[in-house]
Amino acid sequence: MVRIPAEALVRPGTEADLAALTDIYNHYVRETALTFDTAAFTPEERLPWLRSHPEDGPHRLLVAQDPRTGDNTRRLLGYATSSPYRPKAAYGTSVEVSVYCAPGATGRGTGSLLYGALFDALGGEDVHRAYAAIAQPNEASARLHGAFGFRHIGTYTEVGRKFGRYWDVSWYEKPLLSRTAPSASPDPSRNRR
Repeated sequence: MVRIPAEALVRPGTEADLAALTDIYNHYVRETALTFDTAAFTPEERLPWLRSHPEDGPHRLLVAQDPRTGDNTRRLLGYATSSPYRPKAAYGTSVEVSVYCAPGATGRGTGSLLYGALFDALGGEDVHRAYAAIAQPNEASARLHGAFGFRHIGTYTEVGRKFGRYWDVSWYEKPLLSRTAPSASPDPSRNRR
């Protein structure tokens, strides 16, 4: 299997990437149970998602661009994101991460390249934990997450239905070094009156 060249460009995703990003994601919507979306998206429908991942901060979108293509063609090999884990404020130091590779770019190091860059970028952010949800079965994704220090913390059984069957989702967790982490957890008994 051909490996991704080391000079593959990993950079923040931009609106110019929207069509390619939508194509990659729609492949997984139509062909797999790796995402529980069931209807393909138009680029316009995906624009708010793209805009929710700025170039800095804890919620990132990084893309891997094929080094053999120029900016005009923008052939993307895949993308990785860190997104809000839950909407409530106390979850603000946790992110949910995911990586999607273009068809033909799986098993070639694209996911590792993207996750390496994503976790490097998150190193300077106030992020304490990363979580990943992996629809089962998906041994390749479990291996990728394990290689980056994630550990399995539980499985929701038959939590989603797609393609006429129920699917399990396993959750994985990775501790991150938060630059503003409190030195100790507050004593919960102080809040009792």
